[in-house]
Amino acid sequence: MSILINRHTRVVTQGITGKTGQFHTQTSRAYAFGRDCFVAGVNPKKAGETFEGIPIFATVREAKERTGANVSVIYVPPAGAAAAIWEAVEADLDLVICITEGIPVRDMIVVRDRMRKENRRTLLVGPNCPGVITPEEIKIGIMPGHIHKKGRVGVVSRSGTLTYEAVAQLTELGIGQSTAVGIGGDPVNGLKHVDVLRMFNDDPDTDAGIMIGEIGGSDEETAALWVKDHMKKPVVGFIAGVTAPPGKRMGHAGAIISGGKGTAQEKLAVMEACGIKVTRNPAEIGKLLKSVLG
Repeated sequence: MSILINRHTRVVTQGITGKTGQFHTQTSRAYAFGRDCFVAGVNPKKAGETFEGIPIFATVREAKERTGANVSVIYVPPAGAAAAIWEAVEADLDLVICITEGIPVRDMIVVRDRMRKENRRTLLVGPNCPGVITPEEIKIGIMPGHIHKKGRVGVVSRSGTLTYEAVAQLTELGIGQSTAVGIGGDPVNGLKHVDVLRMFNDDPDTDAGIMIGEIGGSDEETAALWVKDHMKKPVVGFIAGVTAPPGKRMGHAGAIISGGKGTAQEKLAVMEACGIKVTRNPAEIGKLLKSVLG
């Protein structure tokens, strides 16, 4: 078992004809059961063509009807990416994973608001995220597949590179992962830490969780408070940006401390108070997780 995606997932790539979309569709197809999983592409101008045997359709809806696709991955450039998300939502897919970085915040506010008002069931991961991987089954996104190992630890992270760092440490220690979810660092996004931790809590094949956050916002505090009251499995945590000065944006659009809120120290203090074992050293994430597994 895993959360969100598995070997039976059927994926449509929006933006399959662009250089980025082509490259990452190729690498994802080459991973584990990817050849079975990636079934369609979308580009209104190239409908009827194929990319390495994958049929290209004019719309997500048509791709879903013709191939049974239930998950979309988006590599559409920033100006059109929010519209691409909405197209996938309107087609009533189970999940949309948006890799695109640099989508205007206003575009995302409009899409998220519309999803909420219309009570859409489609889940969104991202934007500006590395994607989701269920090791040795399927990877959807830009993460390096070879560092992952099948197992029972769930990973959720706002930072792409720190996701890879934590996963590589686990694998080196012989600890596998059930699913790793990169939720992205934008201020307006889809699934939050708390949503993914809830899924890990409910997943019988996940024994523990790693939560990696960043400065800015209050999502990590919200997740920590939920963990304290509801999580039945051990969680370890790390927050990037301990040395970040207030008011300076660090890397991600959402990583900014404002009004004294959202500092790494503050987040770590809340997490510790809620029973999450934290480390201030990213090189220790794997060892810390191993220590709580006992």
